Amino acid sequence: MRTQIATLAAAGLVGAGLTVFAAGADAATTTHEAESATVTAGVVESNHAGFTGTGFVNTDNAVGSSVQWSPQAAAGTATLRFRFANGTAVNRPMRITVNGTEVSPALTFPGTGAWTTWQDATVTATLKAGANTIVAASTTATGGPNLDSLTVIDRATGGGTPVAVNGQLRVCGVKLCNQYGRPIQLRGMSTHGLQWYPNCVNNASLDALAGDWQADHLRLSMYIQEGGYETNPRQFTDRMHALIEQVSARGMYVIVDWHQLTPGDPHYNLERARTFFAEIAQRHGSKPNILYDVANEPNGTPWSRIKTYHEAIIPTIRAADPDAVILLGTHGWGSLGVSDGGSEADVINNPVNATNIMYTFHFYAGSHGTEYLNTLSRAADRIPVFVTEFGTQTASGDGANNFTRSQQYLDLMAQKKISWTNWNYSDDSRSGAVFNSGTCPGGPFAGTSRLKPAGVWIRDHLKSPADAFPTA
Repeated sequence: MRTQIATLAAAGLVGAGLTVFAAGADAATTTHEAESATVTAGVVESNHAGFTGTGFVNTDNAVGSSVQWSPQAAAGTATLRFRFANGTAVNRPMRITVNGTEVSPALTFPGTGAWTTWQDATVTATLKAGANTIVAASTTATGGPNLDSLTVIDRATGGGTPVAVNGQLRVCGVKLCNQYGRPIQLRGMSTHGLQWYPNCVNNASLDALAGDWQADHLRLSMYIQEGGYETNPRQFTDRMHALIEQVSARGMYVIVDWHQLTPGDPHYNLERARTFFAEIAQRHGSKPNILYDVANEPNGTPWSRIKTYHEAIIPTIRAADPDAVILLGTHGWGSLGVSDGGSEADVINNPVNATNIMYTFHFYAGSHGTEYLNTLSRAADRIPVFVTEFGTQTASGDGANNFTRSQQYLDLMAQKKISWTNWNYSDDSRSGAVFNSGTCPGGPFAGTSRLKPAGVWIRDHLKSPADAFPTA
């Protein structure tokens, strides 16, 4: 049934200089070629391969060289995706304005390695109904990159939600791909333990997360011990059912998190996991937006034993949900073994015998430096990796924020299209909880008035640069 839905959602048409792909009943993705736009201090060329349309714009090496588009759009939030090439090693930032309002003072256009290598830079903007004026203008004497096109992804209505655009996800090679077979990066938040902070997950907070924060997914963190599932399986399973429906109604992806922590051997909870995931998959397996995170942070246990747990629980899910991506916890508290004295080679040399799976990686920027960053970089080139939990502070979820190190991780994950989930969407007293204590349940959850520094930082990085979801 999901295959039929995906096929219908992919219907499109092509016009002169404009490509439109249906993303739902009321939203669209439109691509506008740069050579058809208004160019100031630049020329249209076609001497570097890989462009779309009939050419691209080579902006002059001067401040203020620019390209101006005038797309029609619906009123509301949209993603602006600029396709570009930069054959130098120098960033060529551009100021992005929409209808005279600055939405990015210096959007990054880094070196792409060659003038024939094209990449995307994205930003979020609010558009008005009808014609809009979108300008990308160089901010340095080196000018801008070669600009190929502007794609406007209208996410103002339910039809433009992450799930409506991307549909059923799957693993292709080492990447997470959407229904069009294109690699994507999901970015979202994790709840805190549902036994402690259920009042932070309500209609108002979910509306803010989907709309104001523009998150693509929410990880529902259900602890097993620590006062969680083990104490009342029926209550926690029903809570998970209800939250899955609430998140799904907002067009976001859902990560169903089996938050096993202590004891570190996931086999301790294997039968509980089988019972839980069998019911979750049976009820929600027909949905295109479910991902299963089957072992949060195995620890003190060798990878070889954790692997046997994964190979025992995967068939339980597959019996009712043959299509969903399953996320597999790695040794060393989800560090691909680094925190237990191992490395990604343990998984690479002994992979789980299953398909459509990804391996999880967790990091906390205040505690985990170059060794962890390099491990993630190497691993992502060899196996499918999804960062299902990270924080800008220490591994305790508290302490000082290290935004510089955090940005290094985010830059790497953007470059390699590694999806990520930030810990955590609650008002816990620790610095890693995004809201000030006392925010839940009443909010407000939108805007920044109730956010801690980590909350301001992560909300900003969820919103800009915005997610680029290719549809062709």
